[in-house]
Amino acid sequence: MIPVEVALGELERDALTEIVNIGVSRAASNLRKMVGDQVSLSVPSIEVVTQRRAARLISEREIVQLVAIRQDFNGAFSGRALLIFPETNSLELVRAVTGDELSPQELIEMEHEALAETGNIILNSCLATMANMLRRSLVMTIPEVLRGDGALMFDIEEGKASDGLVLFLYIDFAVRRRDIRGYIAMLMDMPALTILKGLLDEFIERVTGDDS
Repeated sequence: MIPVEVALGELERDALTEIVNIGVSRAASNLRKMVGDQVSLSVPSIEVVTQRRAARLISEREIVQLVAIRQDFNGAFSGRALLIFPETNSLELVRAVTGDELSPQELIEMEHEALAETGNIILNSCLATMANMLRRSLVMTIPEVLRGDGALMFDIEEGKASDGLVLFLYIDFAVRRRDIRGYIAMLMDMPALTILKGLLDEFIERVTGDDS
């Protein structure tokens, strides 16, 4: 059961969807420039779920191992942002970003660095846009490249309680002429969601005030 004080109302959910959409569109634009091909995006999915359920939502979509670039963010609100790919896609992404000019051995050697840099550019552009629209600033940690399943991505340890509620945002994306697909995901805990809810109310007031 979601506590009433942190449940998003319809207007707040619509506002968050719009803000995330703009942030992810900017991120996709950067990815398009990097790979030289069109990037398609799904409508953002916004849910309040347990941490385990968030991990399962990603794992259910991909039966293969995953690669993720993970960055935590702090500021007016805090959370974790991830750029997630099926592991089979990661070298194809590096190949696209480096312009198909590397040998297979060079690709493998550069994979970690190229993934971290790609994740950093995409996640930063997405979160910076969101923070800007909410008139707040965020600080990002250094990107970390992880390999494993959804539980690893979201720091869920076997035998430990990880059933706190989180705001889980995720968007599917795909690169048109390449075998590259993935997800941009964000997790925020309930204290962060309470702060975000207040910022969304301020955003709605500004927008509706401008319209009147």
